[in-house]
Amino acid sequence: MAIAPLRRGLPIDTPRERPPSPREVARWITITPSRRSLHAAEALRRLLEHCPELNRSHDLVRQFAAMLDTRDATSLPDWLDQLASSRLPALASFAKAIREDQPAVEQGITTPFNSGVNEGRITDLKLQKRIMAGRAGVPLLRHRVILMALLRRRYP
Repeated sequence: MAIAPLRRGLPIDTPRERPPSPREVARWITITPSRRSLHAAEALRRLLEHCPELNRSHDLVRQFAAMLDTRDATSLPDWLDQLASSRLPALASFAKAIREDQPAVEQGITTPFNSGVNEGRITDLKLQKRIMAGRAGVPLLRHRVILMALLRRRYP
């Protein structure tokens, strides 16, 4: 069946490009434009031409990334207004959630400090607990977490 059209001299369909997954598109949008591959940049450009909502989302994400890069939260209220007026329900609810804790968001944008180390330790603890299927007591968990911290210092 695959060769029959060739024998009849019929034109062969050109293979179609696989559409990108939502995860791929999200990665293309969030990554710094200078770090995108040529293929990703071209695919994103074509996608943004065909979807104005995605194009608007892309612009808003890039504006927020610029705020994070410069550590300048002065344009945050205007950016939140743009989110709310974007006519995209998910972005509007995101703006509402940020407004509820806007001082903390501004603090997170403007300061170089973060809780990444603490989040890593919490992740390690949850991983150890999951590995041991909930059978670990506090002394054993404490011992294993301390060992993981030691290993992390030796082999970064």
